[in-house]
Amino acid sequence: STRNKGTQIPLMNITKQNTGRKPIMKREAFLLRIKPGKKDEFKARLANVSEEMKNAWKHMGYDNYSIWSVDDYAFGYREVDETAAPTEADKALCAEWIDKMSDVCEYIAKPGTMRLMYHCIGNVRKDKSLIRHRVFATLIKPGCADEYFNRHQALVDARGDEVPDGPETNFTIWCADGKYNFGYCELVRSYDHEMTEEERASTVAWETRQLGIMDWLTDDVDWMTGDKHPHIEKLFAL
Repeated sequence: STRNKGTQIPLMNITKQNTGRKPIMKREAFLLRIKPGKKDEFKARLANVSEEMKNAWKHMGYDNYSIWSVDDYAFGYREVDETAAPTEADKALCAEWIDKMSDVCEYIAKPGTMRLMYHCIGNVRKDKSLIRHRVFATLIKPGCADEYFNRHQALVDARGDEVPDGPETNFTIWCADGKYNFGYCELVRSYDHEMTEEERASTVAWETRQLGIMDWLTDDVDWMTGDKHPHIEKLFAL
């Protein structure tokens, strides 16, 4: 769960507010559990989403929509244009999709119900060729969700009104059931560099402290711990 985190903003009220004709976007996340023996089918369906379905999602206002998976979990992140005006046919198609997927997965947390644990929106790049994704997953230890939140809130408070240009942008962390933690981040490629000794020491200190309140599902700090976790897979992008 990297070092830039926290926030006490209400659920889903992280908005990207633009002027003129540009839409106002809200960010939302959801978490699915893939049913036993169904992961290959789940992946196949996401790899073969019809253009009609994609267009319906766009009409719903969904943008920068992606679904990621590790183990039997699937994490969805999207930005939603609140001024969108989908037709009844669009809404029906979306409901039909959810119903058809129910034989391979089930919600742990529906869109809009995950707790926002951190945000660092910064200078978001519209051109996604300028960024690379970092999406990660952890399990918060019992009774430690508030401590996780508070540690990251301190980072938000320290940042104040600063709007970071990078390297981390469009960064949010979401939690379901006080346990399942997923982070979505867009790393600006122009900031890529070899970690300095000072940066390495700071990262090791932060992540070592975090291991007292959470366990990793993905391989983000395997370089530090020597553990072997899977890398998260991107299964779908709109």
